[in-house]
Amino acid sequence: MQPAPMMTPASASQSTALAQNRVLRNTYALLALSMVPTVLGAWIGVQMNFSFFSGSPAIGFIAFLAIAFGFMFAIEKTKNSGVGVAVLLGFTFFMGLMLSRLVGGVLGLKNGATLIGLAGGGTAIIFAVMASLASTIKRDLSGMGKALFIGMILLLVAAFANIFLQMPALMIAISVIAIGIFSAFLLYDLNRVITGGETNYISATLAVYLSLYNIFSNLLALLGIFGGDRD
Repeated sequence: MQPAPMMTPASASQSTALAQNRVLRNTYALLALSMVPTVLGAWIGVQMNFSFFSGSPAIGFIAFLAIAFGFMFAIEKTKNSGVGVAVLLGFTFFMGLMLSRLVGGVLGLKNGATLIGLAGGGTAIIFAVMASLASTIKRDLSGMGKALFIGMILLLVAAFANIFLQMPALMIAISVIAIGIFSAFLLYDLNRVITGGETNYISATLAVYLSLYNIFSNLLALLGIFGGDRD
């Protein structure tokens, strides 16, 4: 009878590294795939002139959050099966649809297509920098999570308040801060995958996707305000 192979510290470490790399590869692959329904949703929304509760922005804001959190809850419940991938792709289509009003508004500018390209390029650069930092910084950054979550909640409160206040300066400040917070979230989430804090690629994809979505949308909003050619 052959003795069972022994698991040495070195082989255990190698096995863990392989598992983490697999989660990271699967995350990047699913993230790339999730861009397809996002673009499709945005395109359909622009073509249909989609508007979500345009007559009542406050109700629209609350309804959007309710639907988004409903999707996220469903994704977390199904993340260990293929159904989770389908739900995630459905969520990204919905998010693309919700992005269509901003995209349509920017496309109405003379240089709208250029601005969308710049926002996409800027988002890609931020992603590349944060991914590089996450790979370089080997220590656990989980301590950032609580501060980032609090920052995100305050950002949502400020955005909701500005529906009533209608202050352009506050809207610009919210967009600038949002880019900073979600760039940090990107670093935090990628670091969790690399250090083994997140072992499910569907959950990891959802987290990274939300950061990229918010970076892109807020960057596009700022470019539309400051770089839009309205003549």
